[in-house]
Amino acid sequence: MSVTRRALFERVLQGLGAAVVAGGVDRAFADNQSGVTGQTSGPLTVRVSRPFDAETPVREFGSWLTPNERFFVRSHFGPPSAEAIQPEAWQLTVKGLVQNELTLTLPELRKFQPVTITAVLQCSGNGRAHHRPKVPGVQWERGAAGNAQWTGVRLRDVLQRAGVEPQGLHVQMPGADRPALPTVPLFTRSIPIAKALHPDTLLAYEMNGRPLPLLHGAPLRVITPGWMAESCMKWLTELTLRADETPGYYMQQAYRIPETSIQPGSGLPGSVMVPVEQMPVKSLIAAPGEGDTLKTGPVTIQGVAWAGESPITQVEVSCDDGKTWEPARLLGEAQPYAWRQWQYLWNARQVGPTAILCRATDAQGAQQPEKSPWNPGGFLWNCWDRLSVTVAA
Repeated sequence: MSVTRRALFERVLQGLGAAVVAGGVDRAFADNQSGVTGQTSGPLTVRVSRPFDAETPVREFGSWLTPNERFFVRSHFGPPSAEAIQPEAWQLTVKGLVQNELTLTLPELRKFQPVTITAVLQCSGNGRAHHRPKVPGVQWERGAAGNAQWTGVRLRDVLQRAGVEPQGLHVQMPGADRPALPTVPLFTRSIPIAKALHPDTLLAYEMNGRPLPLLHGAPLRVITPGWMAESCMKWLTELTLRADETPGYYMQQAYRIPETSIQPGSGLPGSVMVPVEQMPVKSLIAAPGEGDTLKTGPVTIQGVAWAGESPITQVEVSCDDGKTWEPARLLGEAQPYAWRQWQYLWNARQVGPTAILCRATDAQGAQQPEKSPWNPGGFLWNCWDRLSVTVAA
């Protein structure tokens, strides 16, 4: 039975709010020839209209969990056809260096023990627009990240049922999405077996307690908590155990950074390139906003902070352009993969323009740097967050 894309939305995309269905999803498939970016589509800011790439305005980071309809969207080719991901016909194949090849339907996969983990998902290029000199790619500002509860089964449990051979050191993960042109390489990546067998690495089918939305990988995606989102393959249909990393553009050329620092704008001759993996420590200011005018007196500054696989232990705020720093109050409990909300009460006395900054420290002692190392891919931007405000009497 053929299922239209709209019908599939209604059946498996319950996590998408009406604002995105009406404003974001339709635009994602519209033939927008204008090339204009930075426009608002529902609660998201569009960076690329086709395929649909959109980020969350940072002011929306005032909640611990990012609602599905406000969660950033990153796609290389856009969602696959409706027929390719019908829940009734969908299958996951496990093959390669395994003792027993598996083919699992969604109901069969759900028979494994379910697990729920709260984790930040962040595009590797989040903050790319701030690199100087500028680098090519989607010009994300600060909102290509979100914190969600992911429910699924452990990838480890599935691999153990298949029986991984000793030579199986990498798990290759292609998605069901396809480029428009046959000459464009497929988006296929792999993760090391150690990360694949980690008890918190999931094959997720729910997001924030609802079926995984189409734009976020329905019916199944990988979640590698603490790692950047390029390893969290969407529209997953296949796992292949390999002895080495996946060959091809998206593993061997894209999403790689120099192993050691290089001069901004310099070339890469002789540089050893390594895959982008773990998220660095990072914090953002959600309120007030850039350019706001504030009255003298008490001002609540708030935001979020996260650090990949390590919990946040401290956030500091400066209200005098980095001359002095004060600790912010951390809210909630520390969790290794989730972001931590924080607040700071500032008594604004001096009238005029000023800069507010924040920086975070994790449990391993890693601190958010004043400047983010430049790389030609524009990845892993994590310098002190900064915004300018004006205090008026």
